[in-house]
Amino acid sequence: MLCALLAGGCATTRAEPTPDPGPTPLTAAGALGDFGTVDYCSLLNVPAVAPGAVAVPTFESCHAEAGPRTILVGPLAFDSDPNLKPYDYPGQVPDGVAIQQSMFNDRSACTRAITFADGNRLDLSVTDGTDDQAARCGVADAAVGSALAAITTHRVGHLTFPDRSWGRVAPCVLLDDHALDGAAGPASRPATGLSGHSCIRGKVSLKLTVETGETVETPPETLSGREARVRVTGAFCLVDTTQPAPGLPGRRELAEISVVETAGTAGDATCAQARTAANAIFPRLPAP
Repeated sequence: MLCALLAGGCATTRAEPTPDPGPTPLTAAGALGDFGTVDYCSLLNVPAVAPGAVAVPTFESCHAEAGPRTILVGPLAFDSDPNLKPYDYPGQVPDGVAIQQSMFNDRSACTRAITFADGNRLDLSVTDGTDDQAARCGVADAAVGSALAAITTHRVGHLTFPDRSWGRVAPCVLLDDHALDGAAGPASRPATGLSGHSCIRGKVSLKLTVETGETVETPPETLSGREARVRVTGAFCLVDTTQPAPGLPGRRELAEISVVETAGTAGDATCAQARTAANAIFPRLPAP
């Protein structure tokens, strides 16, 4: 009515077209969803990449074995790695994503990294004990292509951890204990890994996963009522224990504690600290 009285006094509003923002750089969260439940085996097309392989999902990776060849998809990482270098990956790559190769241990393994726009990366590696690096890297590139295909077609799967599974446990909660002050350092604070299944506090770290390797040939001992194995590896003393993996018949879940000796090679004193840590942590793990 007012516009009719004031002829020519009202302007028409015309909507301007919204500019095309262009491609959205792909972040790790956008690609994978919840890091704590990713089924990394959903990223590996076993029939195409490793026919006949047996693939086992752990909490932080997919471990696939085909004869002497092992393919590992995962874990996620966010720290810088000076061994990673760019290379000409032959396939299509989503916007904001870079594919890199690792120069570390490249006589026995071929390692690739899918680095997302937020700097987080997914590591993939192939080992087989042969001298044929070209064949290994061909499989590694196929694994990269398989992972990118699952991501871009929204086929990334997620695990549901059964009751009593250690996949439900937050390891940083177990390390936030004054009983660990001596081993970790009283001023230290727990820091979780990307997946939420590992944690480090000072000199002590805890990893929860599914066991995939050979049983450690170390005489067992009992710590807090659990059968455990204690061993020295370089600067670390490791203590681990296992339980049957709920939902994965024939497999076992693994809790591994490590204490690092910052002065050099680990020894009895380091292992005494690792046993102290185990006696504080093991009673708080769910029993099968």
